[in-house]
Amino acid sequence: MNRRETIIALVALGGVPLAAEAQQAAKIARIGYLSSSLADGLHTTEAFRQGLRDLGYVDGRNVAIEYRDAEGKLERLPALAAELVALKVDVILAAGSLLALAAKQATKTIPIVFAAAPDPVTDGLVTSLARPGGNVTGLSNLAPELVGKRLELLTQAVPGVSRIAVLWQPGGAGERTLQAAEAATRPLGVRLQFVEARGPDDFDRAFSDMTSARAGALTVFGGAMFLNERRRLVDLAAKNRLPAVYVVREYVDAGGLMSYGPNIADNYRRAATYVDKILKGAKPADLPVEQPTKFELIVNLKTAKSLGLTIPQSVLLRADKVIG
Repeated sequence: MNRRETIIALVALGGVPLAAEAQQAAKIARIGYLSSSLADGLHTTEAFRQGLRDLGYVDGRNVAIEYRDAEGKLERLPALAAELVALKVDVILAAGSLLALAAKQATKTIPIVFAAAPDPVTDGLVTSLARPGGNVTGLSNLAPELVGKRLELLTQAVPGVSRIAVLWQPGGAGERTLQAAEAATRPLGVRLQFVEARGPDDFDRAFSDMTSARAGALTVFGGAMFLNERRRLVDLAAKNRLPAVYVVREYVDAGGLMSYGPNIADNYRRAATYVDKILKGAKPADLPVEQPTKFELIVNLKTAKSLGLTIPQSVLLRADKVIG
């Protein structure tokens, strides 16, 4: 073999791994991650990443995640969703209804997976839970029947309470649980005080209305706005000495008294399975929306002590986690 032939042979041999590396690079999937506030949702973000790792995806090796964070400014969502569409990501992960709707308005072709939409049918994300249709599917966290359980827990934690304030957002998921809440109070012997809050600017007035009406406890309905403002809500509840029960544990982690509802981090882990199926060729229209099946009760004893409450042993024994 002469020198020229040797060089050609070496180039050919060296080209094999280069071609393999190029092919591997071509297989990197791009996931758009649309968030209302990454700073407040780091544990859910990590849950999604862990779900991907469990399925064999390694960030930077065979998957790349493009993050877009509204930093609590929900009016930025349409522009951020449009950025992800312009990047031509393979699939978009959006948390709740507002984020998924922003993504849906930005694209009719890129698949969208929501991780915790309260009522995806009513919100216009999907045609039905069984057959979503279109380019959107994911996991719902709607469970209206749980409002009764939360009210029951409050009456057990606050013996003798006669009036419970209900903080809800008109036009949000709370509107669909009002009737369930009213029905649940009949056997409990308590009255409800429905207090509206359309945005954070209404919070001070809302809590003033609660104390003026002598509410003895509080429950907060679901919604992205409330979740994003959970630290302020928890602080206001403490300031006004209102024992409160919330829909998810994130409120209790922020200092709230109790929560009973779906495990949102688990939803994010399971959302990774939807992303995986889509990346492997499945169409969102053919992937039924999953409803919550795993619920958890979280109790914060430090908060109970600060409120002068003694949580009954019967409640503590049912708790999935007790803080403090």
